[in-house]
Amino acid sequence: MRIGTNGCTYEWVEDWAQLPASETARRGWAHPGAAVTAGGEVVTVHPGEPRLLVFGTDGALRRSLPVDGLTEAHGLTVVREAGAEYLWVADSGSKRAPGAGYEYPAVASGAPGGGQAVKLRFDAARAAPLARLGAPDLPEYRRPGARFSPTAVAVYEARHGGNGDVWVADGYGQHLVHRFDRGGAYRGSLTGLEGPDGPFRTPHAVYVDTRKREPELYVADRGNRRLVVYDLDGRFKRVAARDVLTSPSAFATDGEHLFVAELRARLTVLDGADRLVTHLGENEAVCATPGWPNPPDGGGRPSRPGGLTPGRFHSPHGIAADAAGNLYVAEWLIGGRYTMLARV
Repeated sequence: MRIGTNGCTYEWVEDWAQLPASETARRGWAHPGAAVTAGGEVVTVHPGEPRLLVFGTDGALRRSLPVDGLTEAHGLTVVREAGAEYLWVADSGSKRAPGAGYEYPAVASGAPGGGQAVKLRFDAARAAPLARLGAPDLPEYRRPGARFSPTAVAVYEARHGGNGDVWVADGYGQHLVHRFDRGGAYRGSLTGLEGPDGPFRTPHAVYVDTRKREPELYVADRGNRRLVVYDLDGRFKRVAARDVLTSPSAFATDGEHLFVAELRARLTVLDGADRLVTHLGENEAVCATPGWPNPPDGGGRPSRPGGLTPGRFHSPHGIAADAAGNLYVAEWLIGGRYTMLARV
């Protein structure tokens, strides 16, 4: 099935990823990101286990790598440093369990402060944690019940002229974006109040955009239906796509285009000036389904939705693009849904 318009045309490849044939994969509540390595492998997350899944572009599972100390591998970012490749994982600190409904269980003790950002060195056999970032020492995290629950990581890499700063979105916790230096020292935070439109509400993704001569930091402020753009010193530049987006959740780029995964059942494509190019797989009507994205079964428990339609998204959560311009989309639903959009 072919979808798209305005120079963004793709062949929809349904059920692209060959997931493990296990009960935890079938019943796990997938909540993943996606990333592509320099070698063209696609990295995402097992629906029910703290385990990285590495696929070839044909969807064949090449490696399944458990990671010690993770609770919910959420946002994924591949970086390159001095010829080596690393993976940053935003671990939100809690994982929905089958049969538990939409409530999260108690915060796992293995994730400091409720969540963490973890830098991994990963190869053919293992994924080894090299560094962990926890909540900075701020008043927001000293309040009773306050949580650090990261959803995404972005790095200002040296290959793009950067200094190695690490930006961590606390999208499910205190709605802040934190800046750390390459050694892990805290440097400051963004609140959304730097601009004219008020504080962040679920800053779900951060992304260092290198399409222009001067790289910029994009924040997907999902609850406010907008993108907020900063320079790489954290100075506010502009609000983008305020009247275009419904639920920005993740970013990828190909050429001049910025692809925004929107949880409310579509991808939105913007050009280099943040103008709308097109929507892909638009299906927002499905969000009105009771219990979306996982409707209740006969016993009232969330269940995997039936009737997932090729060419129509259900709940896009993570996105990545490879060097050929193919897109890989991971959705938020029980059992997961991993789709390839092959560039035409």
